[in-house]
Amino acid sequence: MRRRGATAALLAGVLCLAGCAQSVDPIERLGKKAAEKVRTHGPPEDAYRRWGLSAPLAAAPDPSVRRPALRAAGPGLPPVVSRVPTRDKVVFLTFDDGAERDPRFVDMVRELRLPVSVFLTDSVVGPGYAHFGRLRAVGASVQNHTLDHPYLPGLPYEGQRAEICGQQEKLKQRFGIRPRLFRPPYGEYDDDTLRAAGDCGIAAVVLWRDAALLRAGDILHCPEGEVEGAGGGSLTGATTGMLRRIQEQGFAVARLEDYL
Repeated sequence: MRRRGATAALLAGVLCLAGCAQSVDPIERLGKKAAEKVRTHGPPEDAYRRWGLSAPLAAAPDPSVRRPALRAAGPGLPPVVSRVPTRDKVVFLTFDDGAERDPRFVDMVRELRLPVSVFLTDSVVGPGYAHFGRLRAVGASVQNHTLDHPYLPGLPYEGQRAEICGQQEKLKQRFGIRPRLFRPPYGEYDDDTLRAAGDCGIAAVVLWRDAALLRAGDILHCPEGEVEGAGGGSLTGATTGMLRRIQEQGFAVARLEDYL
């Protein structure tokens, strides 16, 4: 009798594992709120409204299928890009310093899952490095914008190299990475700039385009003047304006580092 009872109990357990358990969604066992978190892959549904947009941001395609090839500026020199050669209907958002002046910008990047690249100057950022650490934690990329923001063509090669390599080391100390991308102050450079950038391990020199009519691959720049102007605009406000223009023209925002 004991053997028969044990066999019956074992059989019942096997049948339950084979049938009963499959009728319950494993995620639902976590509870309603936890299940919603697991199933959510994008921004919260109302995030775009909170940041002044009329519709969610379009998803960018996967760039790994066809990563564009860039043309070097010369033998041994990094390419100079203001527009990525891609057929993907995407544009890229970049910022120079200044983001620490709007503490809400971290929330915006996090809630919208916004891929942004920020080019930092050591003497401008100053005590604001902690802010950029928070930005990195929510997905922003930190890149090189020199130590002191000089007009680089006015310096000899050695001076330019010190500015670029010096900031590479500063960012390595702060964040544990040496950036691959570099933006010259004011968007001005010469052959010595490119040679110094290459010698400092820079993979591409990044400029930008200001055209009202967007094209696939455009690198967009939010200048500090739009943030600190007499109208008292904020970085989040200026970014919302850029995002509206991007949406109106049917583009998605992609991560620049995925294409360069």
